[in-house]
Amino acid sequence: MTDLRLRKRHRLRLKEIASITRQIDDALGMKSFTELDVVDMAEGPEYDVVFVNGKILAFMPDGVPFLTVRGLLKYTLTKRFVTVDMGAVKFVYNGADVMGPGIVDTDPDIKEGDLVWVRDVNNLRPLAVGRALMDSAAMKRKEKGKAVGSILHVGDKLWLVDEPKPESEETGEEPSEA
Repeated sequence: MTDLRLRKRHRLRLKEIASITRQIDDALGMKSFTELDVVDMAEGPEYDVVFVNGKILAFMPDGVPFLTVRGLLKYTLTKRFVTVDMGAVKFVYNGADVMGPGIVDTDPDIKEGDLVWVRDVNNLRPLAVGRALMDSAAMKRKEKGKAVGSILHVGDKLWLVDEPKPESEETGEEPSEA
């Protein structure tokens, strides 16, 4: 179990859901959850999180909604991506910032300060969410230094909240050896 403390969970009104989804959909070029889904919000230690049908699929760093890594895996996205070479994958997967030389492609509309998602070059699957520390042109030039500051990644505390528990944890029993 993770030690992430979420508090004040409450159901969102239809207007609030519409506002959040519109911002996410505009930023990422896709259609995400709708007013027909069950959407709750809770306060976390660093940012608010958005539960969609019981799973944390979005979060709100600095009040700006964006999909979590699990949310990125659920929907098909066309914008705000940063593609890294396979040499960078294990570092990004473990929460490291993305360095300029490891970037092979980007969405041309990324500006410094934008929330972006990081994917690998072979599978184009989401690895992390971060904040762009330079614009797309600078990333494509592979300038030295950090290009994306990591916020969320596969396997972090927020990811583990929705991770299914092994049977032994659910029942409190020791796992049996078969």
